[in-house]
Amino acid sequence: MLLTSYNMTSPGNHHDELPNHNEATPLVGMDIRMFSDAGFDMDRVSLKRNMSVAELYEEAIRKEGAVISSSGALINFSGKKTGRSPKDKRIVYEETSKDHIWWGPVNIKLDEHTFEINRERAIDYLNTREDIYVFDGFAGWEPRYRIKVRVICARAYHALFMHNMLIRPTREELEHFGEPDFIIYNAGQFPANRFTTGMTSSTSVEINFKRREMVILGTEYAGEMKKGIFSVMHYLMPVKYGQLSLHSSANQGEKGDVSVFFGLSGTGKTTLSADPSRMLIGDDEHVWSDHGVFNIEGGCYAKCIGLNAEKEPEIFEAIRFGSILENVTYDKDTREPDYDDASITENTRCAYPIHYIPHAKIPCIADAQPSNVIMLTCDAFGVLPPVSKLTSEQAQYHFIAGYTSKTPGTEDGVVEPSPTFSTCYGQPFIVLPPQRYATMLAERMSHVKCNAWLVNTGWTGGKFGVGRRCPLKYTRAILDAIHDGSLANAEFEVFAPGVFDLQVPKAVNQVPTELLDPSKAWSDKAAFEAELKKLAGMFSDAFVKYEKEVKPEVLRAGPSTKRA
Repeated sequence: MLLTSYNMTSPGNHHDELPNHNEATPLVGMDIRMFSDAGFDMDRVSLKRNMSVAELYEEAIRKEGAVISSSGALINFSGKKTGRSPKDKRIVYEETSKDHIWWGPVNIKLDEHTFEINRERAIDYLNTREDIYVFDGFAGWEPRYRIKVRVICARAYHALFMHNMLIRPTREELEHFGEPDFIIYNAGQFPANRFTTGMTSSTSVEINFKRREMVILGTEYAGEMKKGIFSVMHYLMPVKYGQLSLHSSANQGEKGDVSVFFGLSGTGKTTLSADPSRMLIGDDEHVWSDHGVFNIEGGCYAKCIGLNAEKEPEIFEAIRFGSILENVTYDKDTREPDYDDASITENTRCAYPIHYIPHAKIPCIADAQPSNVIMLTCDAFGVLPPVSKLTSEQAQYHFIAGYTSKTPGTEDGVVEPSPTFSTCYGQPFIVLPPQRYATMLAERMSHVKCNAWLVNTGWTGGKFGVGRRCPLKYTRAILDAIHDGSLANAEFEVFAPGVFDLQVPKAVNQVPTELLDPSKAWSDKAAFEAELKKLAGMFSDAFVKYEKEVKPEVLRAGPSTKRA
């Protein structure tokens, strides 16, 4: 068996490499028995555990055809699948977790026998490989709640990806890693048997909470591992630890105040949370614990389509040695990435360690409770105010609704604004019923007297095609007023009484007053009333499936055309 050295970082270390003279550290004792008991042919396979970044580069270039970009990042490709496969995500129906899971189209049932078949299929495939890459790391920066994750895969690029996305152990932590809390068997190059009971295609992403394992077949898209672990944390944190997992970004001000940001794609979550005057705790996955807020991940997974140094300088500069570009085309001579080329996919990505971002808070933990919860939306109908202060019930409603809108040009076939509702601002990753997360959110907000805000980064003065998108400088001014506490003490008035019933400030420093109330910003009042009722109806229609689950006061807190 080939045993390799490892180069790891402490959670508080900004350097990704240790000196290159490390002695080989073998997998011994329990580790060896675990692999043997799992079905690995220990006389045949070479286990390469926690290889250095440089070694993974070499492996990916030599064996997978990867190349080094002009900025030093590794470029590799995920094959046929270039995004998540939500219809192929399944959770095993077993006695330890079945009563907790939100079963349905998001969490599809899989029987234990089929899981065993696919698990064996994955290990059988891995046994055919000359080299198997193993990465041991942590999910969750807070030691009280972190879990030990073991990734077993056949591609060096997948190992590098999880090296970036998980939290890298210190040398001592790795030597005493012990039994992992969760294992990923990634045999994505090998298809599932679509004729097996419960399979609908050659792709299958399966989570078994009883066995504490995840099996991937038929997709080489690296993001399945990241989102798989997030789904695991979305289960374990509330069920096992009583802590609230969130699909959110988070940052912290100089005075220690913490803000949590929710928002779907296109709302500005990444841009607005990366505030140069505040420390970034993380950009995507967090836990609101009894002790504060902590990031689940050790890195970031940023979209690259249309990326440039002027618009997103921090992400652009993070694409360097140690980062991995996924499905990004490049100039064959210069190795210059072409971030505008969507010929492979629009879902081009880059994974990099979070300490590559300036103002990142390392370790990614805030030992303070959030002062503000900010729910971002991009309303292309031009109805919602740029900022509204939410009651506890309204916060629960809008959290469960998870509203934004798609605009023409963002997707093929979209010719007019269309609503998007993703519960808890992360429906594909929700494991428990939405109301469970919403209730926990409301309880924690109430306990620490946290303010909740609905911030619209979308259109004002008219819908898409008539009005204009709210200028970024005004949205930033609104966030500044939230963070300095002045907005919480502002004078408010009711917007759209009987329909939305939102509390809107009469004035915000450096924001034009006429912008704050959409009913006043629209010149065509009749058109505004029509769009107002139209959007309220969309909310009501989308919320029907949650009506029986939520408390009556939460349901009443949402938009309604019946009260108008």
